[in-house]
Amino acid sequence: MLDINELFQEEYAVLEDARVAAADARLPAEECREKLWTVAKHYQRLIRQSYRLISRSDRAERELTRMNDELQKLAARLEYEATHDPLTAVYNRSAIIKHINHALTQGNVALILLDIDHFKRINDEYGHPMGDKVICSLVSRIRHALPAQASIGRVGGEEFTILLPHARLEEAIIIARYIHASLSASPLDCLPQQYVTASFGVSLGVCHSDFEALYSAADVALYTAKKRGRNQVALHESLFQPVIKPAAVSSLSGSLRAG
Repeated sequence: MLDINELFQEEYAVLEDARVAAADARLPAEECREKLWTVAKHYQRLIRQSYRLISRSDRAERELTRMNDELQKLAARLEYEATHDPLTAVYNRSAIIKHINHALTQGNVALILLDIDHFKRINDEYGHPMGDKVICSLVSRIRHALPAQASIGRVGGEEFTILLPHARLEEAIIIARYIHASLSASPLDCLPQQYVTASFGVSLGVCHSDFEALYSAADVALYTAKKRGRNQVALHESLFQPVIKPAAVSSLSGSLRAG
């Protein structure tokens, strides 16, 4: 590292020469003016160099700030891409599972598993690009039906998970039926010539319960909905007791199938 005395060696020599001259009372005035002028020239040069250094420092600081902003944007983009489905912009499988696991540590969690009915037929008849449009349009419609605290995750090609933290079973049923009714009310804009329906499985997990059990229960309920003919909402059988009174089981089951 360069010593400060070495860096300003010439300036120190000029100052020392001026100090000696100032102490010499016999020095002629003309020679004093010459030494003073030499000091002034070196001072001006130092001022110019200092200004250039400050300007370079300001530019370097601005460049570092710009690079830091770019790095933060890149980190945010990489984080987003690591946690979101590139087609639909909802959470990907690993991210939604992480959110569900966290929600289970905070309180009861309702889960809605949704699968588009006969999606392979759409791909076969209209092509995969149209299939992608159908998925995106369906997700957009789902978003409008969900409360602010809900989260959507794509867990398969045409299968989605809806997380409802701190939700009661009745609320989950209402939301699932509302989405179901929304899809049944009108075709998607990208495919106006036919309706796109979905099957739903609903499950409920109490605080600190197991994610695998919660997801498995929703998956079993979804399978039940499909086995009954698709285009309907189904609950896992364990949810009928004790949440729902025995007298209401048959009527609710029939209502869900009819929905």
